[in-house]
Amino acid sequence: MSIRWRDAMQRALYGPGGFFVSGAGPAAHFRTSVHASPAFAAALLRLVEQVDAALGHPCDLCVVDVGAGRGELLRALAAALGASRPSARAGSPPAAASPSAPVPLASRVRLTAVEKAARPDGLPERIGWVDEIPAGLTGLLVATEWLDNVPLDVAVPTADGWRYLLVDPATGEEAVGDPVGPADADWLERWWPTPGAGADGSGFRAVRAEIGRTRDDAWAEAVRRVDRGLALAVDYGHLRGGRPVDGTLTGYRGGRQVPPVPDGSRDVTAHVAVDSVASAGATVAGCAYDLVSQREALRALGADGGRPPLSLATGDPAGYVRALAAASAVAELTDPAGLGGHWWLRQPVGVDPASLMAR
Repeated sequence: MSIRWRDAMQRALYGPGGFFVSGAGPAAHFRTSVHASPAFAAALLRLVEQVDAALGHPCDLCVVDVGAGRGELLRALAAALGASRPSARAGSPPAAASPSAPVPLASRVRLTAVEKAARPDGLPERIGWVDEIPAGLTGLLVATEWLDNVPLDVAVPTADGWRYLLVDPATGEEAVGDPVGPADADWLERWWPTPGAGADGSGFRAVRAEIGRTRDDAWAEAVRRVDRGLALAVDYGHLRGGRPVDGTLTGYRGGRQVPPVPDGSRDVTAHVAVDSVASAGATVAGCAYDLVSQREALRALGADGGRPPLSLATGDPAGYVRALAAASAVAELTDPAGLGGHWWLRQPVGVDPASLMAR
């Protein structure tokens, strides 16, 4: 039986046996920035440090990863924080912090993963695992490729206006359904311009729209859970002036792009209307947002992907090879035709925006 795409995605991704709640997890099927290079986690750690400074080094600094997969990002952050702890000489008592110096960041960070799947085996004890975003956060909330998996409806324009597109979950076959509801019609009018009549006056062009209202609501609720700090969404998407004519709905399985059949066997995803999402978050926060490419954001955090100087090859050949490999990994993260083209949406909450914007 055919149902609306939003319901089909919800079942396929998050229902019993759904793609994100069973099996080996997303990393077995597609590659994100988190999986591409440790440089991504290193850059996020620098952002955590910026957030910590902007908040005045609170006693507890929350870092919450929404859509955490199997905890890959937080594992990397935990390892980096552990490596940053100051070491004491054997037999020496721990050094006391001076009254004016903040307690080391590694001792104050509270790492929490938000994911519908069960807690994975072997996850470090210091990483919390919950299925809903906790409230009252002070710190950084990060959502890396989460919004593109928030279920949404798909609509097609007809002679009498937009109508929902239905899908058979077992086959992926589509059919035109009822007219869109008032809230979705309002969203489409504001954020997804209706195509005009064809050149011969025959009516609408064959297009489809992905109604991002559910993503707006999800991001607004995520921002609402932050009392003070920064909410960061990293995702692929588009702006109102460049919406894709035929939509972006697709699937991934086993490292390959496949048809988006919502049967639970694959990822079903669509690009994010990032300007709409950003507007929803800014309304909640009452504060301006920052929207830049991943390439710009990572470079601002010190990851530029530049090649090491050739002189290093002469003085330290092994070091040169390591530096070259690291530069190659960063280059993948900043490639504008790939991961570097992702959007970074930074939404400050209760802090001076200037202290947290990409620069």
